[in-house]
Amino acid sequence: MPLDAASGVYYEVQGQGQPLLIGLPLMASFTQLFGSELQPILDGYLDRLTDRYRVLRVDYPSIGGSRDIAPDALTADRVCADLLSVASAAGFDRFAYWGYSWGAAVGLQLAARTDRLTALVLGGWPPLGAPYKGILQATRLKQPNPEPSSLKVLRSKEQYRQWETWYASMLDWPEAESVASIGCPKMLYFGGDGDLVEAGIPIRIASIIRERRIELEAQGWQVSEIEGQGHGVCMVPELVVPTVRDFLDRVLP
Repeated sequence: MPLDAASGVYYEVQGQGQPLLIGLPLMASFTQLFGSELQPILDGYLDRLTDRYRVLRVDYPSIGGSRDIAPDALTADRVCADLLSVASAAGFDRFAYWGYSWGAAVGLQLAARTDRLTALVLGGWPPLGAPYKGILQATRLKQPNPEPSSLKVLRSKEQYRQWETWYASMLDWPEAESVASIGCPKMLYFGGDGDLVEAGIPIRIASIIRERRIELEAQGWQVSEIEGQGHGVCMVPELVVPTVRDFLDRVLP
């Protein structure tokens, strides 16, 4: 079993070529967690990538084959250290990172903390003006009764508290300064209808990205809006992967 002894993260690597770490929702145990009916989604990513990219998928955090992390330990520092550790265990020195939603928020932290990224792809999360406070409030409200979709992946209701730890650790993060410092090629995509309401709290994602688009593009971001799609656009590989693949093929040698 490919388990990084340092971080306790289970991982799988498929394909050949440029190293590419893909975060949620493409975890290593995707089929075991979601069932064979969603296998076409996983195949839709891998079939379009593995001819030129060595794709690293991880069970993180505390899902699938990975070891448990205490909910109160899932800070931004811990997450970045774990993912850099498992990347090293997989033989990835420098690598591209692709994350969606929470995984995109993680990508911002990685890009601001390490020079190991060759490219950064974010989906469904605004690099500037992100709604950290709102989603932290929603997470606290949902803690007594997390939605079934979360419990399908998590091991217990108590584990849901890890998201509170994560977002609380983000409140003092110097977002504007950190994002401006990201020097690798960077892309952002989102569903045009991707605003959310969580526990009655509006979580503006698509709207914020549109409002900050000119500013982001001035900083070198390639921004792509996928019209007619909501926050679940990550589960439609035929729409998402070709756009991201074009970007990666262009910026990576």
